[in-house]
Amino acid sequence: MKLLEGKTAIITGATRGIGKGIALKLAEHGANVAFTYVSSEEKALAIEKELIALGVKAKAYKSDASVMSDAEALVKDVNATFGGIDILVNNAGITKDNLLMRMSEQDFDRVMEVNLKSVFNMTKSVQRTMLKQRSGSIINMTSVVGVKGNAGQSNYAASKAGVIGFTKSIALELGSRNIRCNAIAPGFIETEMTEKLDEQVIADWRNTIPLKRGGTPEDVANVTSFLASNMSAYVTGQVLHVCGGMLT
Repeated sequence: MKLLEGKTAIITGATRGIGKGIALKLAEHGANVAFTYVSSEEKALAIEKELIALGVKAKAYKSDASVMSDAEALVKDVNATFGGIDILVNNAGITKDNLLMRMSEQDFDRVMEVNLKSVFNMTKSVQRTMLKQRSGSIINMTSVVGVKGNAGQSNYAASKAGVIGFTKSIALELGSRNIRCNAIAPGFIETEMTEKLDEQVIADWRNTIPLKRGGTPEDVANVTSFLASNMSAYVTGQVLHVCGGMLT
């Protein structure tokens, strides 16, 4: 039997990078997958087909998790279509980097809305389903930047630090109902976004990491699968660093 056979997962922001890697990995382990996108419909439908080809139910939803009404409508539809929700992966996120003196209020607010408020919206919307089931695994994507900070990313760091505080609080609130809540803090993960960086910059990054390589979406997806499964049945309120030892 596969690790997540018969379970249903919602993943926000899964058309590229880490989100796409998580969707594929959970499906490989037998989970049915509902995932969201905001603008890339063509990519989303292609991923939907890819997931279905793995032998699971899958559906792409155009939905903005930073809007509460979207989150509530998504959960209602997923419940009706899939018959329940066992796993929530809050992955949607953006960056709008700048030094504080140059950062606009709009850029601060938007990063907080997408990276932090979306986690509140989705978790609040899904909790009723999980409370009825008396089971569930909520996995929130934070970042090593949320742990240590980073110059030029005060908005992003604040949002990801907020995710950690939120995760620990929800673990305490919902633990008695057998609902677990954990966070994953990726380090330097090589995706389509990092391909735009200068090769020397990437080489310098790799050199600072004890494992001497950047991470892959699959590295993060493997830890997500563990936290989504019964293998982590006694793990909640934790932040797992997937950073190759960067913060050691």
